[in-house]
Amino acid sequence: MTISLVIADITRLRVDAIVNAANRSLLGGGGVDGAIHRAAGPQLLAACRALPETAPGVRCPTGEARITPGFELPARYVIHTVGPVWQGGGHGEAGLLADCYRHSLELLQTHGLRTIAFPAISCGVYGYPPERAAPVAIAAIDAALAGTEAIGVRLCCHDEAMASIWRAALNAA
Repeated sequence: MTISLVIADITRLRVDAIVNAANRSLLGGGGVDGAIHRAAGPQLLAACRALPETAPGVRCPTGEARITPGFELPARYVIHTVGPVWQGGGHGEAGLLADCYRHSLELLQTHGLRTIAFPAISCGVYGYPPERAAPVAIAAIDAALAGTEAIGVRLCCHDEAMASIWRAALNAA
């Protein structure tokens, strides 16, 4: 397994799967979610609508993941995961965030895929502090892929400020 860090637009990465920091409906939103839906084209929304609801309006509960084709993206697939909303750290946020990474990597492996790019899940409008999210994410990735070979993980940051936080967490791991 290799983990690398890139500063890029996740919608332009050529990997087997990119991860969408989605909302529970999977019907698009702002930030990374909106960018992925726009870049993938209208087929992505149709594919997400076709996924079964687990509760009214919920296609993916927090901490879980779902997979769809990538359609017009360079990535073959989109793995949608719903991160926790930050509530101060005492409401199971770290466990739910780790579950996002673990379940995404399980889908990657179940589908025989080898490369994946993650955004900083929950670090945007969901308010998870990146300094707290990065170590959780890296530990979850390491645990999920322990002993696994030939899996390439890219941590995709939108700017140098975010990248420096994730770089520090990678170096500390």
